[in-house]
Amino acid sequence: MKMKQLGWNPEREAAFHTYQQQGWVPGRVAMEHTHLYRVLTEEGDVLAEVSGRMRHEAAGRADYPAVGDWVALAVRQEEGRATIHGVLPRVSKFSRRAAGPTVEEQIVATNIDTVFLVSALNLDFNLRRLERYLTLAWESGANPVIVLSKADLSDRVEALTAEAAAIAPGVPVLPVSSVEGQGLEQLEPYLKEGETVALLGSSGAGKSTLINRLMGSERLRTGGIREGDDRGKHTTTHRELVVLPGGGMLIDTPGMRELQMWEAEEGLSGSFADVEELASTCRFPDCRHDREPGCAVKQALENGTLPRSRFDNYGKLQKELAFLARKENKSLQAAHKDKWKKIHQAAKQRSNRE
Repeated sequence: MKMKQLGWNPEREAAFHTYQQQGWVPGRVAMEHTHLYRVLTEEGDVLAEVSGRMRHEAAGRADYPAVGDWVALAVRQEEGRATIHGVLPRVSKFSRRAAGPTVEEQIVATNIDTVFLVSALNLDFNLRRLERYLTLAWESGANPVIVLSKADLSDRVEALTAEAAAIAPGVPVLPVSSVEGQGLEQLEPYLKEGETVALLGSSGAGKSTLINRLMGSERLRTGGIREGDDRGKHTTTHRELVVLPGGGMLIDTPGMRELQMWEAEEGLSGSFADVEELASTCRFPDCRHDREPGCAVKQALENGTLPRSRFDNYGKLQKELAFLARKENKSLQAAHKDKWKKIHQAAKQRSNRE
């Protein structure tokens, strides 16, 4: 496989120069297992693990390789194995808050050019969830494209497409049917050689079916529609980068119905530019859009130009980010305190030995 097919370019060549002097070769992470990675190289696939030094210097999960990363490898070709010694700078990354009580970044995919936000055009269609996806997509540094899947299951395609376009000014909104092949030609401009697309959407939104259609084979397992709520069945259980026969790459991700935000202030501004533009015209700069006179947001809510559900979702995401920032700050303080406690203990032990 040629490196250009995987997205190698002059900028990455320049960033790799120091690693090249060490005799290492570049590769791109296609799949992440527990402590093990499948990496694509010019000489073929290898299974790789991070070096001991890299593991020791990692401050958190974000310092480890993720799907889509370019890495520096020492390859043992006869074994089909390799050691990862470094990660090249990321030009974009899609992150979320990791599951669990701790505040930690989980990188879902990196070095993506376009994010396909896949939402099914059946009873599971949800504008508020789509706004959340848009916020995280804008924050990633990649360009969002809304892909409305399962168009063959809806008799309101035109109306729902218009609703999605209304909450995402300037973002392409493309209704498709993977089963019937309807509208798939609209995706081709984003899937040129060397371009990387990440597919994001809730469980059963049709991501795996779409990938199978674009691949021209049943590469990924798919599920049908669950009875009772018209939602699709969750099928993808891991993240994987796949190379398309005609060029371009796709990164599939596990369905994420409840996404946790991660440092998405800029993404929030991108997704709710209309709300923030209204807020900037309020009489008072610190307007809370409640009882203050001259509030442009309150006026827009009253005359119906700003839907109440959209504004409520904006407030909800703002509060979520504020809570995360407070919790992260406490976690950083605790980690800093623990670090210096260990340093003092080590110094005390050395002193006692002397």
